[in-house]
Amino acid sequence: MAVAPDAAAQLRASDELAVLHDRCVSFARENPKEGLERATTWKEEGGGFYADHCIAMALFLLRDYAAAAQRFEALATRMLGMPAVQRAQALDQAGQSWLAAREPARAKAAFDAAVQLNGEDADLLIDRSEAFADLGQYWDAIDDLNRAIELAPYRAEGYIYRGTAYRHVDARELALEDIQHGLALAPDSVIGLLERGNLRRLSGDIAGARQDWLRVTQLAPQTPAGKAATTNLANLKGKGDADKAAPAQKTQ
Repeated sequence: MAVAPDAAAQLRASDELAVLHDRCVSFARENPKEGLERATTWKEEGGGFYADHCIAMALFLLRDYAAAAQRFEALATRMLGMPAVQRAQALDQAGQSWLAAREPARAKAAFDAAVQLNGEDADLLIDRSEAFADLGQYWDAIDDLNRAIELAPYRAEGYIYRGTAYRHVDARELALEDIQHGLALAPDSVIGLLERGNLRRLSGDIAGARQDWLRVTQLAPQTPAGKAATTNLANLKGKGDADKAAPAQKTQ
């Protein structure tokens, strides 16, 4: 079926804006400060929604997480009438930004809205489980991770985060089983290795814990997991006890 001239022009314009958006985000990843300036200029020149999203991404990359979260939420509000999956993605980005801003309650609210729009997305459920965990609601986190694993049984993250949650509810056997399963899927997962080290330390396996944490510092020394592993290794040399094991955290 032929496309009407006006509709064809709109489609071409939309495609061009999408290409410009991808370039904008790519540039912001390399140069976030200048990327924010360019995106702001583009917004003033009529970049509209695409420019706003690039601004939000640049703010996140500049670690202005609360401002980024507010931008993503505003975008999701403006997306009424767009496909639910796209709105859910914007809300997911808002939730991730609120987590980075250490606002887990606001993150959970954003993830709740995203899950209502697209509840069969394993990524959304894994992300919301992190908000639950940050709020200390570990059984709710486990519920989300159970469903995420059903939807994506070969995703290592689901098992690793569920294992971490099980540790917090003192179900260490289940925790270790999940962590081992996750590491079988992703042997170099720094989050999984960090958490297995925590569990080994809690069970008195100091050599095993040290081995896992050293591996984390070799794989990703500057990440949150790498810094947590370094702290744990320092505790082993001092008077650290089992309760001081730093938890596994999701990286952004």
